[in-house]
Amino acid sequence: MKPNYSPRSAVFLLLGAISFLALGFTLGKKAGEITPISIEGASELFGLSFSPAEKDSMIGNLKNQLGNFETLRKTKLDNSIPPSLVFNPLPIGFEPEQTQDPLDWGLPTSVSLPEKESDIAYMPVHELAVLIKNKQISSERLTKIYLDRIKTYSDTLKCLITLMEDSALAKAKAMDQELASGKYRGPLHGIPFGIKDLLAVKGTKTTWGAMPYKDQVIDETATVVDKLNDAGGVLVGKFTLGALAMGDIWYGGVTKNPWNLKQGSSGSSAGSASAVSAGLVPFAIGTETLGSIVSPSTRNGVTGLRPTYGRVSKHGAMALSWSMDKIGPISRSALDNGIVLSIINGKDAKDASSIAAAFNYSSKKDVKSLKVGYFKSFFEGDRPGQENDRKVIELLQSKGIELHPLELKTSVEAGPMVMMLMVEGAAAFDELTRLNLDDQLVAQGRNAWPNGFRAARFIPAVEYVQLARQRSVLIEEMNELMKDYDVIVTPSFAGRQLQITNLTGSPALCMPNGFNDQGSPTSITLLANLFEEDKLVLLGDFIQKNSDWQAQRPPLFNK
Repeated sequence: MKPNYSPRSAVFLLLGAISFLALGFTLGKKAGEITPISIEGASELFGLSFSPAEKDSMIGNLKNQLGNFETLRKTKLDNSIPPSLVFNPLPIGFEPEQTQDPLDWGLPTSVSLPEKESDIAYMPVHELAVLIKNKQISSERLTKIYLDRIKTYSDTLKCLITLMEDSALAKAKAMDQELASGKYRGPLHGIPFGIKDLLAVKGTKTTWGAMPYKDQVIDETATVVDKLNDAGGVLVGKFTLGALAMGDIWYGGVTKNPWNLKQGSSGSSAGSASAVSAGLVPFAIGTETLGSIVSPSTRNGVTGLRPTYGRVSKHGAMALSWSMDKIGPISRSALDNGIVLSIINGKDAKDASSIAAAFNYSSKKDVKSLKVGYFKSFFEGDRPGQENDRKVIELLQSKGIELHPLELKTSVEAGPMVMMLMVEGAAAFDELTRLNLDDQLVAQGRNAWPNGFRAARFIPAVEYVQLARQRSVLIEEMNELMKDYDVIVTPSFAGRQLQITNLTGSPALCMPNGFNDQGSPTSITLLANLFEEDKLVLLGDFIQKNSDWQAQRPPLFNK
């Protein structure tokens, strides 16, 4: 029997998606005039056909709709205003755990302080935290180490938009004073970090990486940044992103991969991943809509965690796709990402899409208690990087982890659903298209945002709603697949898993697993069901403690 799918609040009724008026199919008629001929031309774009009588009957309705569009566009909508109908990734009957247990990171009581500052710079957060707590290094000294590295290397990498030296040093000194007085805020106390420059910070520019917004100042601070500040973190800089969260091309150039300066760092969390890889910060905040944490984490050889949709507040972040945007950490280890996620996790009254859920991690949990699956066919054949992927499987098996083969199959196609992202992006940047401001963006290719946003105007609202309904089916089917496993291991880019799991809002942990023939890092991805990131961190930490892939450093910056 087929399951019943209730109407989902995910359906965004975006009137702006219907743009089949005044398309130029007037064949000699006055431009903008709605005629049976122009309707015929428009309907061909949607694969529909109407009889002469039907086209004639529609003219009055279409004229009224055009008038409504004109009225709608008189009201300016800031990017921060979300649709009134909110996407909800929860399958029917699914309830996240609400009871928050004490967190146990299993941190050592002591850590040796390296002599070389480059070795200090490449230490993971969970070791730096011990050094700070034990007063083996001050936050001020640690912050100066990272500030010096940013000033030395950020121009080479083209990864920095705003250096926050004065405020960072002031915060670091304050954290040292608190520690001296006996106040310790937790593992991020005094730890420097960076953020992707689509997160607002009061008193600084928030450029979104795009020329039209390069001098934009937003008079508030993103919830994620507030939480990190409250946890004792020291914000040292705002890093680049591909313009409007696509790729690695921004108004200042192309952000570079520290492993290969002839190559871009991928994106759109380009600067965050590049900076972590080069030892400019121990962790940075990125965002993902359709791969913007996974892709640059892979390219730069770092560890990225994409949380469950709704776990982390998006308030104060640039909106690209209200139903797909997610905010998460990029660092040097799975455990570091877990520590950061525990801080930024939580429902936020300022973000209607945020969801209350506990994040319970214990280092004492036996990793062998996890039921681990893997997408068997993705590890077969001779796809590039496959040998490195299979090494992860072999490592787990050699350590006594039982692996269960399964396949990723769904009854609906994920590819067309990505059009939802395009529609939402076109709505989020409506004026950029209508006022021809998109000409100011550096990237102008066929696959760049300007062209994509224009084309999205021709996606009918009816089709958008139908895609949202199919997405409900996808959510239910992925839950059926995931509920029997704690973690699923998958190549990062095999099949449609990256599209599917972004559409369903599922969490993912992307980790280095070696290098390809050209010397560039490769990655493996761990998947879990909604709000089960603790399991990803547990297995990811186990893999990293039994390998050295994540410990490798790009030679040009290991000094």
